[in-house]
Amino acid sequence: MLTLLLNTLALLGGYTTAFPMDTPVFTDTANNIVVRQVSCAPVHIIIARASTEPPGPGMIGALAEQVIQANPGATNESIDYPATLSDYQDSSEQGTAAMTRTLTDYANACPCAQIVLMGYSQGAHVVGDTLCGGGGVLGNAFTPPIDKAIGDRVFAVVQMGDPRFVAGKSFDAGNSTSNGLFPRPANISCDAYGDRIRSYCDEGDTYCASGNNTLLHVTYLDRYTTDALDFVAGKLVA
Repeated sequence: MLTLLLNTLALLGGYTTAFPMDTPVFTDTANNIVVRQVSCAPVHIIIARASTEPPGPGMIGALAEQVIQANPGATNESIDYPATLSDYQDSSEQGTAAMTRTLTDYANACPCAQIVLMGYSQGAHVVGDTLCGGGGVLGNAFTPPIDKAIGDRVFAVVQMGDPRFVAGKSFDAGNSTSNGLFPRPANISCDAYGDRIRSYCDEGDTYCASGNNTLLHVTYLDRYTTDALDFVAGKLVA
């Protein structure tokens, strides 16, 4: 299983993009801490990049930028996590913790903002584990879902190539009838947020459908950008 994950490293490296839209920070040198400066936006997108992509939004940042263009004043930020394959379990756990903090902080600071979550590959895994609960991937402990009051602040969720994909869910998109490498068990189901999620997976994808087509895994934006944009637009309140 780990070998399959490692085989995508070169391919993913060829599909990365830089998209510097992160929330600014300042350093409180007196107390040796870094404090986030939150500038509230009408729509705010929080992104988790795919495995092996450099820090930033990665491939799915192109989708976020189109949502921003369609919603004046919208902003986005990328969570800070390893996004590594060799220690996937630890990396995804760090990502879930980082997204939980980021989402909670922004929701509390900006009560009127409409929040959108986006994640690609391992980033999609992180998004799902944040909202719905996580763990249990390689024998690690389960983690709880985010507080419902915070989860209710999320208006739309876009996942592409989620290794925790479960076929047959109401929020599935694409043509996959197979589960991912780490299918989400019933005790951490995302059904409670199903009306706000669009999870893209095509049959044959190495990671979200346990197939053997890695190229398919890194080209969801080619096939589903328009559908994803329409989905997000339909969930946001003008």
